[in-house]
Amino acid sequence: MGGFCGVISESDCVSDLFFGTDYHSHLGTHRGGMAVLGPDGFQRTIHNIQNSPFRSKFEHDLAHLRGQVGLGVISDTDPQPLVMCSRLGTFAIVTVGLIANLEEIKKELFRTNSAQLQYSTTSGMVGPTEVVSALIATQNSVIEGVRYVQSKIKGSCSMLIMTEDGRLYAARDKYGRTPIVIGRKGGSTIALMESCALPNLGYDYVRDIGPGEMVEMEPDGITTVLEPGDKMAICSFLWVYYGYPASSYEGRNVEMARYRCGSALAKRDEDIEADAACGIPDSGISHALGYAHEKAIKYCRPFVKYTPTWARSFMPSDQKQRERVASMKLIPIPGLIKDRRLVFCDDSIVRGTQLGKQADRLYGEGCRETHVRIACPPLLYPCRFINFSRSKSEFDLITRRYICGHEGEGADIAKYADPEGEPYKAMVDYIREKLNLTSLKFQTVDDLVRAIGLPKDRLCTYCWTGEDPSMPCSCAHGCAGCAHKCN
Repeated sequence: MGGFCGVISESDCVSDLFFGTDYHSHLGTHRGGMAVLGPDGFQRTIHNIQNSPFRSKFEHDLAHLRGQVGLGVISDTDPQPLVMCSRLGTFAIVTVGLIANLEEIKKELFRTNSAQLQYSTTSGMVGPTEVVSALIATQNSVIEGVRYVQSKIKGSCSMLIMTEDGRLYAARDKYGRTPIVIGRKGGSTIALMESCALPNLGYDYVRDIGPGEMVEMEPDGITTVLEPGDKMAICSFLWVYYGYPASSYEGRNVEMARYRCGSALAKRDEDIEADAACGIPDSGISHALGYAHEKAIKYCRPFVKYTPTWARSFMPSDQKQRERVASMKLIPIPGLIKDRRLVFCDDSIVRGTQLGKQADRLYGEGCRETHVRIACPPLLYPCRFINFSRSKSEFDLITRRYICGHEGEGADIAKYADPEGEPYKAMVDYIREKLNLTSLKFQTVDDLVRAIGLPKDRLCTYCWTGEDPSMPCSCAHGCAGCAHKCN
């Protein structure tokens, strides 16, 4: 995934930039970087944050950075920010998203030699941020370049751009799949993805940038230079899993949405008797609290997460390393497990490997019953629009492995999204048995949409339904361009 922060101020911006960027550290563990425009031009610093957090890697750089405008990034794609020399002048840029047609665009750029741009890379590869920069540089201005990027890429790309004359731009991806929030305090304006950074930095929330909107930031406010589009498809998984609990996107707080998710799960669980509700740390905790409150049962923590050194388990690219991280960071409390009937809330099931191992640990500690409630529907389609998962194949999903084994390739995936249908029920029972659970239930799409609180046609639910509001379609599936290949 990744996240970014940009600040423009009447005074030095480095402190706010540093802490604002740090508030996005939960979104990535690959590279971090900052660039500031000071009296002597651009200053840039990039560090590997795979083994040390952003704050500890960059705090020693602060004494050497000075400027009134800057941008920072947590990146899981390429080293950023990039400082690019082009016919539009020199500019610094950071991006977040997923460009599905990256190789196609690179070939076109190299074939036409249309990007008069000097790549600034130490990785030996041309990454997505460099490709975006090259596309921008083919146009007559930065603003026209961003519009061109939005028209060319498949997937998503939000970005911050800082020009050599001190201008700072923020542009949200075409369909608003990832958020950008604007904040202000006296003499400073900030743009970032996690609104939770605003209060502790002394900023007041101003507004969310609209889908496809581009704004020019100034110390006393913002000016829209590209108008927002009519369609929005913000990622629903922000509220389920990777968004920070204290953040709000489009006015909907993550923690409160997760409480409502848990409550909805409990309302559909009249037939279950349990001694306590529990959450798989961290994101499952909020869902479990909502469940316990609605069900009027105790909440407890039979697993405690050791946070000082372990990264989020979806981040490492190696599957064995992910499994190792997942097992090492959760520590059981035997006295809260033995002889108990427990309901465990978790955000999602991807491969199922981690949850199955935790269930085995629970039984090893004497748990009587393990009931698992998942805060989103079964994941049926790999995400095509943003980069929140390390999954490389649809068969990384336990659901798709079941469907392939049951029907072979070419199965109608859409029928497995209907919670009232027999294919769905058989799939869920297979997962339950495979993971050795007493019972297993998933959230419904409608309950999740209600928990978030935005209209369904403003949310992307593609990974569960194969449908996305940005893909116009009149077919029965509502899924033009998706796995059904209707058009």
